[in-house]
Amino acid sequence: MKDNKLHIIRKKRGFFKVIYPILMTVLTYLPILMVVIYSFNGSRISSVWSGFSLKWYSQLFRDDAIFEALGNSLILALASSLIAAVIATSAALFIGRAKLPFKWAVEKMSLAPLIIPEIILGMVFLAFFSLLGLPFGMISLIIAHTAFCIPYVYNQVKARLEVMDNTAVEAARDLGASPMKAFLTVTLPMLMPAIVSGMFLSFAMSFDDVIISIFVTGVDVNTLPIIVYTSLKTGVTPKINAICTLMLGVTVICYVIAGIIGRKTKDKK
Repeated sequence: MKDNKLHIIRKKRGFFKVIYPILMTVLTYLPILMVVIYSFNGSRISSVWSGFSLKWYSQLFRDDAIFEALGNSLILALASSLIAAVIATSAALFIGRAKLPFKWAVEKMSLAPLIIPEIILGMVFLAFFSLLGLPFGMISLIIAHTAFCIPYVYNQVKARLEVMDNTAVEAARDLGASPMKAFLTVTLPMLMPAIVSGMFLSFAMSFDDVIISIFVTGVDVNTLPIIVYTSLKTGVTPKINAICTLMLGVTVICYVIAGIIGRKTKDKK
């Protein structure tokens, strides 16, 4: 009798173990899939399917405002990820080698932008830039995006430093290389996969950000996520679905490349 009850309980547990991930996957990805599908809808009404069409994508490529916003988003994401890579790599090298009394606290503080809600970060940047008298526009956007992109690169570089073999650096120094030359010829190439992986992650996060961007952008600078957000006030259209699909494609590509680089780095280890 007890064996039968245990068998039934195990069956139920096995059933829920299968159903739960399927249910969560459907609830998470089905809305995204519907956005992608309806971006190819020929009807102007987003909820009514009238046949496959690419006209909304063709309209996007003829829209000057969309192209300008796309250019701003790409420039912003590229600049933020590059600056974040320099700052994060320098910080990881310094914190990793330094003997600070509160080193653990410094490392935890470096992850603060990942923990603090974006709406609070946006309000903080808004107040800070207003206090400094900094005009809102591309410069303020780059500074704000760089701040929350740094942890993505820092985590990757820090993890690489923890497992990196320093014998090659020591050998280069023994052979007469200066600290700078040893860094450029040995340390930096060894860290480069982690840096590039972190840059792709930060690029994706910057390219998709809308909350912080709304707080710190100027009246003359629009990004693609801001255009999507402001357009939603008049309702969801297939054109908005097409923009979201393109943004989703860029984000997925960045995450896939970052994952491939990270996987190759682990395999080399």
